[in-house]
Amino acid sequence: MNQILIIVFLPMLAAIIAGLGNKQLGNVAAKSITTGALFIACGLSWPIFIQFLNGSAEATVVPVMKWVASGTLNFDWALRVDTLTAVMLVVVTSVSALVHLYSWGYMDEEPDQPRFFAYLSLFTFAMLMLVTANNLVQMFFGWEGVGLASYLLIGFWFRKPSASAAAIKAFVVNRVGDLGFMLGIFGTFLVFGTVSIPDILAAAPGMAGSTIGFLGMRFDTMTVLCLLLFVGAMGKSAQLGLHTWLPDAMEGPTPVSALIHAATMVTAGVFMVCRLSPMFETSPTAMTFITFIGAATCFFAATIGCTQWDIKRVIAYSTCSQLGYMFFAAGVGAFGSAMFHLFTHAFFKALLFLCAGSVIHAMHHEQDMRFYGNLRKQIPITFWAMTFGTLAITGVGLFGVGFAGYHSKDSIIEAAYASGTGMGHFAYWMGIVAALMTSFYSWRLVFLTFFGKPRWAGSEHIQHAVHDAHGHGHDDHGHGHADHDDGTAGYHPHESPLVMLIPLILLSVGAIAAGYVFEHAFVSDGMGEFWKGSLVFHEHLIHAMHGISGVIKYMPFIVMLIGLVIAWYGYIKNTRFPAAVAEQLGPVYTFVYRKWMFDELYHYMFVVPAFWIGKVFWKVLDIGVIDRFGPDGAAWAVAKGSTYTQKVQSGYLYSYALIMLLGLVGAISWVIAG
Repeated sequence: MNQILIIVFLPMLAAIIAGLGNKQLGNVAAKSITTGALFIACGLSWPIFIQFLNGSAEATVVPVMKWVASGTLNFDWALRVDTLTAVMLVVVTSVSALVHLYSWGYMDEEPDQPRFFAYLSLFTFAMLMLVTANNLVQMFFGWEGVGLASYLLIGFWFRKPSASAAAIKAFVVNRVGDLGFMLGIFGTFLVFGTVSIPDILAAAPGMAGSTIGFLGMRFDTMTVLCLLLFVGAMGKSAQLGLHTWLPDAMEGPTPVSALIHAATMVTAGVFMVCRLSPMFETSPTAMTFITFIGAATCFFAATIGCTQWDIKRVIAYSTCSQLGYMFFAAGVGAFGSAMFHLFTHAFFKALLFLCAGSVIHAMHHEQDMRFYGNLRKQIPITFWAMTFGTLAITGVGLFGVGFAGYHSKDSIIEAAYASGTGMGHFAYWMGIVAALMTSFYSWRLVFLTFFGKPRWAGSEHIQHAVHDAHGHGHDDHGHGHADHDDGTAGYHPHESPLVMLIPLILLSVGAIAAGYVFEHAFVSDGMGEFWKGSLVFHEHLIHAMHGISGVIKYMPFIVMLIGLVIAWYGYIKNTRFPAAVAEQLGPVYTFVYRKWMFDELYHYMFVVPAFWIGKVFWKVLDIGVIDRFGPDGAAWAVAKGSTYTQKVQSGYLYSYALIMLLGLVGAISWVIAG
C-alpha cells in the first residue's frame, strides 16, 4: 500500500513546483508536471479500487509521521485505505486528471497558467487528505484545505469583481458551516477522549441514550454531536440554508466548476456522513433531520434550475439537487446508495460541466442559453457528450439496464420508500418531483443549446467576435449590430480542440456504463461484502427495495418521460409556451427565478445589520471616543502645551536663571514639607 503515499503526496509536490516555479518554469512545464502527477495518481488509484472490488484487499492504515502528543490528545498523521477510501480515490483522481487535461485547451489563452494548475493540484491534494483521514483532525485539515483552494480557484480571475465577491462568499458561508463542524469535533473528543475515527466508531453504539450539557440544557449526546457535524456537511455540500455560495462559484473558470461540483468540495459532506455512519445511526433524530434537509434541498434546487438561463448555473443547481438525493439516502440508512450516486454523479456531472465549457468556448464565452441554438451541427462531439450526460442525470433506463443515473438515483428513491418511515416517504415524493424537474431542466438545456434556430445575433460576445473577425459589425449609430441579416453569418461556432474532447469522450463512457457495471458491488445483497464495514450497510433495506413493485418502482421513469415531453413541447414544438406559463405564474415564477429570495433575505438579516453595527462602531466608538480622547485628544494637548512652552524658550539667560531658581525653591520646599 505504499502507492497510497504517491497518490496523496504527488499532487502536493506538483502544486509546490508549479506554484513556486510559476512563470520562470513556463506554461508547458507547469502543465506537464501537474497533469502528469494526476494521471500517475489516477493510474495507481484504479488498481486499489479493483482489488477491493474483487475482494482481494483489506483495510489498512499507512503511517506517515508522528503528529500531536499533548496530554490526552495523541494522534499520528496516517492514511486510511478501505473500500470507502478506494471509491473516493478513483473519483477524485480520475475527474481531477481529466480536468487538468481539459484545462490545457480551455485555459490556453490565460497568461497565468502555472498558478491555475498549481491551485488545481493543491485542491486535489487537500481532497485526498480528507478522504484518507484516519482521525478527525486530519479530516479537518483536508476539509479546510479544499475550502482554501476553492477560494483561490473561484477567485482566480481576481481582477473580475464578481469573481472576487463569489470567492469571498464561498469562503464566508463555508466558515459558518465549519464552525458547526469544529464544535462537533470538539464535542466528540470531549465525549470519547480521542479523535481516532476507528476508536470513535467502535465506541459510538455504547453512547446511545446518554445525555450531555449543551447551551445550559441536557440533550441526547449523539444527537448533539451528529447535528453539529452535519452543519459542517451542509456548508461544504451546499444544502438548504448554506447553499448560496454554490451558484455564485460559477464565476470561476469552467474546469473549476467541474472539479468542485463533481469530485471534491461538494461531495466532502456526503463522504463525512458515510464515514461516520455508525455515529449517525445512533441518533434517529439526526437521521430524520438529514433526510428532511436532503429532500428539501433536492426539491428546492430543482425548482430554481428550471428557471435559470445561464448554462453553468442550471448545472450548478442540478448539483445542489443531486447532493440532496445523496443526503436523504444517508438519512434513511442507505449509505451504500448515497456513495453509489456520489460515484456515478462524479462522471456525468463532470461531463456536463466540461461540455458546458466546450459550448462556452465555441460561443466566445457567452453563457446565456437564449443566445444559443442549433449548435449540434457545429459542435457534434460536444452535442453527443452532453446528450449522454443528460441521459445519465435524468435516469434513462428500464428493466434493470440504463445510464448511470438510472441505477444510482433510482436506488436512492427506492430506498427512501422502502425505509417505511413517514420522513422516508416524504423524501420519496420530493425525489420523484425533483426527478421530473431534473428531466425538464436538463432537456431544456439541450434543446435551447443544440436545437431550434440560431439565436446568436443578440449576443454581445458574438457581435464582438464578428466585429473582431471582419473589422466591422457595428452600424452607423454604434449599436453593435452585425452587418449580416441574422448576425450569425460572420461567426461560426467551432468544435473544441482534441485535448478538450478526450476528457468528454472518457467521461461519456462513465456516464453510460458506470451505473450498470458497479451497481452489484455498491447496492446488492450479500451483507455488503464490498464495503467490508467501512460504512453501515443495511441488508434488510436492500431486501425491502427488491420488494417494491408496480407504479412506485417505475415512477422515476414515468416522471422522466413527462419532463422530457414538457421540455420538448415548450422549447421545440411551441416556443411561446414557456413565456406564457411564466407570465401566468407571475410572482411565483419571479420568486423561484430570484432563487427563493435567499440572497435578499440574508442581505437584510446579516449584511445590513453588520454594516449598521460597523458604522456605529466607526462613528461613535472609533471617531467619537477613541480618536477624540486618544490620538486627536493627545495631539490637541501636545499642541496646546507646545504653545505655552514656546514662550518659555525666549533665549535670554535671565529667563532661564529665573526658571532654575523657581525650580530650586520648589524642590527645597517639597523636601522641608516632607
